[in-house]
Amino acid sequence: MEYFLTEKEKQLQQKARTIAETLVRPVRDEFDIKGEFPMDLVKEMGQQGMLEIFIPVEYGGTGARIMDMCIAVEEISRVCGGAATAYAVGALGSGPISFFASEEQKKKYLPSIATGEKLCAFGLTEAQAGSDAANIQTTARKEGDYYLLNGVKQFISNSSVSDVFTVLAATDKSRGARGISAFIVEKGFPGLSYGKEENKLGIRASVTTELVFEDCKVPKENLMGKEGFGFIYTMRNFDRARPGVGAIALGIAQGAFEDALDFAYEHNLMDDQYVQRVIADMAVEVEAARALIYAAARMIDSGAKGCSKESSFSKLYPSDIAMKVTTEAIKLMGPFGVLRDHYVEKRLRDAKITQIYEGTNEIQRTVIALELTKEASTRAKNKGGGQ
Repeated sequence: MEYFLTEKEKQLQQKARTIAETLVRPVRDEFDIKGEFPMDLVKEMGQQGMLEIFIPVEYGGTGARIMDMCIAVEEISRVCGGAATAYAVGALGSGPISFFASEEQKKKYLPSIATGEKLCAFGLTEAQAGSDAANIQTTARKEGDYYLLNGVKQFISNSSVSDVFTVLAATDKSRGARGISAFIVEKGFPGLSYGKEENKLGIRASVTTELVFEDCKVPKENLMGKEGFGFIYTMRNFDRARPGVGAIALGIAQGAFEDALDFAYEHNLMDDQYVQRVIADMAVEVEAARALIYAAARMIDSGAKGCSKESSFSKLYPSDIAMKVTTEAIKLMGPFGVLRDHYVEKRLRDAKITQIYEGTNEIQRTVIALELTKEASTRAKNKGGGQ
């Protein structure tokens, strides 16, 4: 479909596609099998300006537009969902700094993130605080010129390879979500170490480890904003980031659709009505996912207030479609579909992760339902006022 991309957006799309085909495709199997982070690849993407799109113009970026992120991530993920995640985590980690940090903090960290000199990650999830983000147990206690952080963050993407982290910790546990604060933590701060590296089903090129804080000394000037605002920053950051996760799922689905279509054509299956229906459904669902993501991205970039529902739409539907399309592709390809040589089995493994990370799809449904309840309440009040 024609989405009327601007000339700059088309150029970004072509650049991302070229990088995906020339740099990602030759190494995707290697990094999936080994479960290694593609450091050279991500650094090269930084040198080619691909990390600049996550950062505002004033700090060396191109604007931090969600639409740009979705366009780039989709193209990379069409070839490899793991590489796309390794690349896109920088947007999640740097997002709070771009929009909620002080001017001094932005100037200190964002220019080097824009060039790829420093990689950035996001530290929220814990054993007791996955979907329930407000239940984090990591604490931050102020002592003199420092905060001392204690706790363990789990399932942190790109943690062991990153240089800068946005970390959430409770500065006042008695206040629940309102007692959570955000900190900028640097690799090498005393008391910061890395725990277990996870051996995952999919998205294996993005390494996932624990972040361990044992009286980790964080300078007081690295507090982001005010104490108690960390949870608000996190929810707003998720609203901006979820279309990007949807774009990873979309790229996976697009790649699986192309694999299935090419297989059906090359094996003379396209005259079969069952195959026709499967291929047609794939095409419609992938395009519907793309339209939903692009619409949400345009809405967020416009500065519209209250995008939680639309943001959740753009993560929920594409990731469910990615699972459906990859499963149908394997069924259509039969025994060939489960072979590594045909790559669809990896797309299935990657697709499953997109339903889980950055807020499970069950949580997305809860967010959507809560927003719809608010809308219903407003309509009820308006009806009552008109009687």
